[in-house]
Amino acid sequence: MITHRTTTRDAFGAEALVYTNDGARLLLMFATDNRKDAHVYRVNALFMLSTNELIHLSTEVPEDNPAYPSLTRHIMAAHWYERQMMDQFGIIAEGHPDPRRLYHHENIPLGTYPMRKDFAWNTKLAHAQVPYPMHQVEGKGVYEIPVGPIHAGIIEPGHFRFNVRGERIITLEGKLFFKHKGVEKLVEGKTPEEALPFVERVSGDMVVGHTLAYVQAVERASGLVVSTHTEHLRSLYNELERITAHIFDIGNMGGMGTGFTFMAAQGFRMVEELRRLHHTLVGHRFLRGAVTLNGAHDISKEHRDMIVKQLEKLEKEIAPVIDIAFKSDGLMERFETTGVLTTKAAEAYGASGLPARASSVPIDLRINLPYAAYADVVPALCVEHGGDVAARFRIRVRELAESIRMVRSLLGRFDAAQADTTTHTYTKGSEFGWNESWRGDIVDFVSINASGRIDRLVIRDPSFCNWPLFGELAPGNIVPDFPLCNKSLNLSYAGTDL
Repeated sequence: MITHRTTTRDAFGAEALVYTNDGARLLLMFATDNRKDAHVYRVNALFMLSTNELIHLSTEVPEDNPAYPSLTRHIMAAHWYERQMMDQFGIIAEGHPDPRRLYHHENIPLGTYPMRKDFAWNTKLAHAQVPYPMHQVEGKGVYEIPVGPIHAGIIEPGHFRFNVRGERIITLEGKLFFKHKGVEKLVEGKTPEEALPFVERVSGDMVVGHTLAYVQAVERASGLVVSTHTEHLRSLYNELERITAHIFDIGNMGGMGTGFTFMAAQGFRMVEELRRLHHTLVGHRFLRGAVTLNGAHDISKEHRDMIVKQLEKLEKEIAPVIDIAFKSDGLMERFETTGVLTTKAAEAYGASGLPARASSVPIDLRINLPYAAYADVVPALCVEHGGDVAARFRIRVRELAESIRMVRSLLGRFDAAQADTTTHTYTKGSEFGWNESWRGDIVDFVSINASGRIDRLVIRDPSFCNWPLFGELAPGNIVPDFPLCNKSLNLSYAGTDL
């Protein structure tokens, strides 16, 4: 399924451009530190071709001159990946149009590269206090509105800088990465089982999303195959997590994004009932422990019946809420033509998941790259063409119904369940894993050494691809519409700032 190609650093960009010019999508870029064995760093890019084949293109850069011609000059989707590698490894993407520090701005000393092998995870660093150069707009009647990084409520820190004239947004720039956790460094040298709790906690509301991508990467790297029953369970939990999140967002967009609080009250109540169901099924409200290495938490016939009854209740209760929303002129006027993300921008930035599909980009890894049970229980591809908040709302409504259908289909296949027979022996190897979570596609890379421990883990949350979209969809809107645009994407700070 994956073709591996190695090229020279001078030809790296040209070969990558051949793929993207032919309709390929950049799924991931990352670096590895191979100085101990070969005195080089490796720069890697994973592309999904229009034929749904995967190409892993890599090149080497010498340790005494870690640089290569930037891909971002021609492939916009590479922009944050390359800034990430500059910050974490000191690998220079020559000619990058925006080489500002991404991860370690302001309080991490210059010349500090935490993902190099000779950097210890518990190193104590001085606060550098280097100001981050935010973009500015000048002109008569133009002023700035700073928002965050500290917000009301319990959301994590993120700073947004508006340049406005009156209430009309001219530009919007975000600054994230205030609480870098160092997950990828912390799991180095751990066994896959020891690393699993770190992966489960990457983004608290997307536990199954991240865990499923990770365990598949580990299993592929070691040549392990799980049972059909396990594959069905994993897809079941993935869809239950999607159902819960879409119900939350349907309520949040209407209730907290526009003040139509009836939707929030009803939606959040239903989410609470689903969280309680999760706890009954696996012992955790956010489904920790649902997906395991070489397995999944099994459920009884009684639990399957509980899921069926809960979904029947949910369908009856959410239907009138959605009907009222679509019939509310005041609500739909706030949704329509607000926060438009064009198809061209979505494709250029490599937008992930629901925001991409709402802008006419037909991407869903459950369909493009089937895994778990998705070759047997295939989701319908839900695409909208407006690119606005209304389109993102309609996608959620459609995907909610589709996930409920899929859960019922999966439950009907459990009678022929077979016990897992896989082992937990991890052999040396490296592989990719992916999952279409409710936010979008997650792509992981894992390398396991000869001792069966993790040498390198790369985690790419969909929010990493989607945060830069605000600079495209916010201008032209008024300031009070920004919270609505934000909720229509519902991105993760934690998942972005690993």
